[in-house]
Amino acid sequence: MIQAPKGTFDVLPADAERRQALEHQARKILSAAGYGRIETPVFESTELFARGVGEATDIVQKEMYTFDDGGGRSLTLRPEGTAPVCRAYVEHGMHRLPQPVKFWYLESFFRSEQPQKGRYRQFWQVGAEAIGSDAPETDAELIVLLSELLEAMLVKGVHLRLSSLGTPETRAEYREQLTAYLHAHEDQLAPEVQARIDLNPLRAFDSSHPGTQAIMRDAPKLLDQLTPEDAEHFATVREQLDAVGIRYEIDPTLVRGIDYYTRTLFEFTSDALGAQSAVGGGGRYDRLVEQIDGPPTPACGWAAGVERILLSGAQPPIAPDPVDLYIALAVRETTSATAAFVLAREARRAGLTAQLELAGRSLKGQLKHADRIGARYVAILGGEREATVREMGSGEQHEIPISSVIPTVLRGNRLS
Repeated sequence: MIQAPKGTFDVLPADAERRQALEHQARKILSAAGYGRIETPVFESTELFARGVGEATDIVQKEMYTFDDGGGRSLTLRPEGTAPVCRAYVEHGMHRLPQPVKFWYLESFFRSEQPQKGRYRQFWQVGAEAIGSDAPETDAELIVLLSELLEAMLVKGVHLRLSSLGTPETRAEYREQLTAYLHAHEDQLAPEVQARIDLNPLRAFDSSHPGTQAIMRDAPKLLDQLTPEDAEHFATVREQLDAVGIRYEIDPTLVRGIDYYTRTLFEFTSDALGAQSAVGGGGRYDRLVEQIDGPPTPACGWAAGVERILLSGAQPPIAPDPVDLYIALAVRETTSATAAFVLAREARRAGLTAQLELAGRSLKGQLKHADRIGARYVAILGGEREATVREMGSGEQHEIPISSVIPTVLRGNRLS
């Protein structure tokens, strides 16, 4: 009997409904925040992943399915989604669009690794990327959106780990310190850790080897060496998450097996998955677009395993798509920004489409953008208590308490 290749699987009719429910929830949650769906080719130039993901990573060195296309060109089945999305952003000149450009995707990916529970050689991921904003609110928004997707899919025992990698320059200095530390304790490390001390020393934090774990408890931590600017960015991300009640654990040992990450790094896990508990995660990657020949462009994103989500959750109810609210800032300062961030999150939880200003536009530019995306209402915040709410259809506007914005939009009342 001919069987499917090891590490692949068939999606049978009995399984399709839950996968469709996940797709529906992803579309509802991410579209409500202004993320548009993108699809990229199944195979890309091998160079894209060598340059973007990193030649020293396990993905590039050991896990990619690479082949010659018959014309002397090396192609690779996509092992992850961020580099292809950034390639599309550059190729189609999307840096000329209003920033950030926000994408989401639900696609299959391929890695030649040992299959295990919820991890396959052909697997599906749902992901989101916001390209063109360096605001810490972007990082926090993406974390909140993944949290809401996991909540909507009834994923059990969810925990969030949070850290910061700083800049590549800071990480290079830290890497030298960590490499020296590992060499000094080399005889106590696992063989596979010893073999890649100089190639990828940060991966030592992921080792399950008891001796290596003991050594890594006293290893220098990158989080202790952030620049003042990176530390402030990380503090603001935490403040935004605190403001909307997202619980997290600061984990200075958190690393990911991809080179392009900078600053914010996060991972969601589920108690329902056992030892291999990761459900999804991501972070900021401010240098990736430039690495693949685009203009200097900040960006942030995440990906979550579809099979991992379905293993750890239950099927949620499917709700209709919501309506729109755009939240603008009259004055760009911390109090207004935090109030706007909280309002956006509360509006989405109330079933409304809510987009938050993230691009640093003038108020005139924000209103123009709200009109461009078809917002029914705009809430203009200039502090933490009052908002000017404009009904875009009639142009009428009034000052109301921020606490009244959501009820006003839900009722759909005219403001006169």
